[in-house]
Amino acid sequence: MKLGIGLYRHMLTRDNFQFARQAGATHLVVHLVDYFRGGSHNPRDNQPTGTDEGWGLAGNPDQLWTLEELVALRKEINAEGLEIEAIENFDPAHWHDVLLDGPKRKQQIEGLKTIIRRLGKAGIPVMGYNFSIAGVCGRTHAPYARGDAMSVGMEGTLDTPMPNGMVWNMIYDAKAPAGTVPSISQDELWRRLEGFLEEMLPVAEEAGVKLAAHPDDPPMPTLRGQPRLVYQPQLYQRLIDLAPSRSNTLEFCLGSLAEMTEGNIYDTVDSYSRQGRLGYVHFRNVKGKVPYYRETFIDDGEVDMLRVLRILKKNGYSGVMIPDHTPQMNCSAPWHAGMAYAMGYMRAAMQVVEEEQS
Repeated sequence: MKLGIGLYRHMLTRDNFQFARQAGATHLVVHLVDYFRGGSHNPRDNQPTGTDEGWGLAGNPDQLWTLEELVALRKEINAEGLEIEAIENFDPAHWHDVLLDGPKRKQQIEGLKTIIRRLGKAGIPVMGYNFSIAGVCGRTHAPYARGDAMSVGMEGTLDTPMPNGMVWNMIYDAKAPAGTVPSISQDELWRRLEGFLEEMLPVAEEAGVKLAAHPDDPPMPTLRGQPRLVYQPQLYQRLIDLAPSRSNTLEFCLGSLAEMTEGNIYDTVDSYSRQGRLGYVHFRNVKGKVPYYRETFIDDGEVDMLRVLRILKKNGYSGVMIPDHTPQMNCSAPWHAGMAYAMGYMRAAMQVVEEEQS
């Protein structure tokens, strides 16, 4: 197993690459979507929880990530002794009509195929994605964690309909007409996902790239009047069974899975890791279930993280694990301190499990 860390777009600097290496990381998961663009929250928090208006503005629909910038980023990361494991999340500007089944769907699918081919050429092996209309929304940010550390949680469901021009909790069209996005059925959302996978997986296979699907965050059956896909552990199996391709993998978020109201987290980890379907792992701990939960420090939640590591090791998982996000500590660098704490725990726990099973 390999230790990694995730960095947001505004954090892709040499200082943060060095911080990652100092904290024991060997791999990075990179966000190229700028969740903080035009938003009201402070990017220093590195916790885009959002409001009814979403996180902020999506990117430029006419500007795909170029091969040159991907290669340059990989070289900068390699220069600091790190590898880039994955890009996490497509920009809503590049796939809003794929999610909404809108008039630009065909054009945007071709753009996503171009991105995947460029990832393959740049030597980036995984593309994480979250096939969701509402996206990551409904979370709150408050002193939920030990010692009143600022963290993420949920205080009940979010039923406010999404305004036109928004998808995946970001605004892709600030000039959209008044009104709200019509609700669809869960079967329709699954149909859209199946069409996405049918078109994208052959390209991913040829490019040597894995597509890794994140479960719903928060894992509610509906949010903002829109259906969700993977809000219970067994629904990941439905996603896998849609396509047998080895490029059809999971962005395996322990926190989201533990927040689900059904299933056993250890059985879930065992089932999907035995199938060899984990693209990479978000290593996060929580207390409670949706719609009321709290994200905790890595050693302070309801999930026995060492037990999870032992299952992953037993089943031969050798991929990357990242802390995802973590409570922030009271100091001049809250995000870095919280991440350093999580990384230290993970590195020590991984060493213990490796020694136990060697």
